[in-house]
Amino acid sequence: MTKVVAANWKMHHGPKAARQFFQRFRPEVDSRAVRILFFPPDLSLAASIGAVEGSAGSGAPVEFGVQNLHWEASGAFTGETSAEIARDAGATLALVGHSERRHVFGETDEETGRKVAAAVRAGLVPVVCVGERLEERRAGRLREVLARQLGAVAEALPAASGADAAGFIVAYEPVWAIGTGETATPGDAADAHAIVRDVLRDAVGDGAETVPVLYGGSVGPRNAAALMSAPGVDGVLVGGASLDPASFAEIVEAACQAAAH
Repeated sequence: MTKVVAANWKMHHGPKAARQFFQRFRPEVDSRAVRILFFPPDLSLAASIGAVEGSAGSGAPVEFGVQNLHWEASGAFTGETSAEIARDAGATLALVGHSERRHVFGETDEETGRKVAAAVRAGLVPVVCVGERLEERRAGRLREVLARQLGAVAEALPAASGADAAGFIVAYEPVWAIGTGETATPGDAADAHAIVRDVLRDAVGDGAETVPVLYGGSVGPRNAAALMSAPGVDGVLVGGASLDPASFAEIVEAACQAAAH
């Protein structure tokens, strides 16, 4: 399976900083081996797309998405972005259910499912984030948490016209490892991803085998290669380390090396 390297810039890099980033980041990689995804802030999406389209050289193609969306196509929802608006602005993907949306902003599993359905209906590929808190992990509830979170996605997909399992990506992000400097070992990641894949089979059937499953949680140049070489890890979702073009280019190179083995 093609390795996927995704950058979640969160609330960093305005339009000017985004343009400067892409002036420096255009790695020469085999696009057949690696997919490179970027999730900039909404106000930096157009600048990011324009910077890539206007850059010289034959750097690897990149794909862009939004960090969040609303499940309605339009309406009186001040401050929100619909999947249709995101697509019209040039996005092809949408990050859905990130742990910060769940645990900081109170997003429920049901709301995540509705957002997944909205993304698919609008022609966007949802990148669905799932993962457990530390207390849930210690209580041995990892499978239960993942089954609940992915079950909401499976229930939502039939409501999306033409939706199927191949139309989304899963990012497993242990909440205790996000922005903390802590990270799962490659063995931990492999074990968790095996559970994710097993839960996906129960949730969406045979199509589960084609769903890329990424690891997210304090990924950086020093651990990216080991993580992406672990069984069942199809790529990484990168936060802080994706803000620096040199650092992120190292992670992309690690993905190329992992894909070659």
